[in-house]
Amino acid sequence: MERKDQQSPQEETARILVELLEVAINSIVFLKGIYPSGAFERRRYMSAVVHRARHPQLRDYIHSAVTGLRPFIEKGLVDRVAVVFFNSDNVPIERFLFRLMVNQSYRFRVEAADLEFSLRSFLMKLSVSESLTKVLPRGCNWEITAYFRTLPEARTSKEELWVPTDTDQWQQPPLITPIKSMKCESLSVQLYLEHPSVSEPKPQ
Repeated sequence: MERKDQQSPQEETARILVELLEVAINSIVFLKGIYPSGAFERRRYMSAVVHRARHPQLRDYIHSAVTGLRPFIEKGLVDRVAVVFFNSDNVPIERFLFRLMVNQSYRFRVEAADLEFSLRSFLMKLSVSESLTKVLPRGCNWEITAYFRTLPEARTSKEELWVPTDTDQWQQPPLITPIKSMKCESLSVQLYLEHPSVSEPKPQ
């Protein structure tokens, strides 16, 4: 892991958080079984057993997506990062959401080991959360979506990695299932599931 003593608390927090998101998203995609289990390999991260994609394109998509968010997470611009599973009609079936808040006024040294230990519990919860999820129908796909509090004023090369999503949105408030949350002085994170409401209109 890179560690630069010159980094601000927000830079160090964003670095650790982006590493967690990359591992967690790999774990979510493995959990949902959208690819054969052989498409993943077992690894250890923060002393937890996790699964990482073997295929370079899949691994690079996840890596480039979350790495592209790092400067925006650092500045507190990213509200939520979602892993959205949708059907062949482009309608979401299930969403895993990470709600993030990086404390922009925190000025003290971030103890990386302590923060990593706190975030490790998210990986542990994910590994036993399959019973909370839905079985995906055939023909499903998925994407990583970021929801910004405010968009940056000037476009950057990293911002150009992100484009508006074509996936439809739900018309009714979703059903929410909390999975895990943590809060410390430098950061707060919530992980929860969203499913369509029973009153959600069916696609025509």
